[in-house]
Amino acid sequence: MSVLVEQRGAVLVVTLNRPDQRNALDGETMAGIGGAFASAEADDGIAALVLSGAGDKAFCAGMDLKAFASGGTPAPKDGPGIEILMGGTYPKPVVGAANGSALAGGFELLLACDLIVAADHASFGIPEVKRGLVAAGGGVLQLPRRVPAAIALELGLTGELIDANRAYAVGLVNRVVPGADVLAEAVRLAEAIAANAPLAVRFTKEHMRAVADGKDLDVKAFQEGIRTVFSSDDAKEGATAFAERRPAVWTGR
Repeated sequence: MSVLVEQRGAVLVVTLNRPDQRNALDGETMAGIGGAFASAEADDGIAALVLSGAGDKAFCAGMDLKAFASGGTPAPKDGPGIEILMGGTYPKPVVGAANGSALAGGFELLLACDLIVAADHASFGIPEVKRGLVAAGGGVLQLPRRVPAAIALELGLTGELIDANRAYAVGLVNRVVPGADVLAEAVRLAEAIAANAPLAVRFTKEHMRAVADGKDLDVKAFQEGIRTVFSSDDAKEGATAFAERRPAVWTGR
């Protein structure tokens, strides 16, 4: 299978499983990602996701150009594809686990994640200009929202790569760890998110991403959302659990 799915408690680990092709994206892989994320969105038992790649060479090399050149479809024919994540409206938190290089569309997949853990040997870039193309899957629009404009322009205009340490220094990734630890650290972050109240997490992600994307704030909807969270059963449970010095039991209501 080109995409593996494993549930670890309230965390779903989705793994691109084409290591011999550097986990490049063909139609089957994009359909597998879309199906996994669509199922997770509808499953109240899943609070956060981790997206990683098999092997230690590459997270994802982008589109499988060999498959495309031989007539393979670049997108799934039926059902959701990677746009469910890359569209910018996926409601549940996603942690990217960059186990190796992330290039072109593979880098854009990471940019769609909320947090990124990188292996210390990982590298990142959008080299499309070297092939007469542009990073149309999110690189041109999303990268300047994640790093300073000068860094985004450097990567976009030169097509050169940056390593994990520089990616951390410019705020692109949250953690840099040894390659053997990258998935475990990503799962740990996802579990820390999953331990929190679902309504509060969803509200926080939605509005932080909106601000980061430069969207105009709907003040009325924002205030109504705050009232909904503060009047929820989970808000009462959080206060009660704190007073009783016990873990909270969330219902999502």
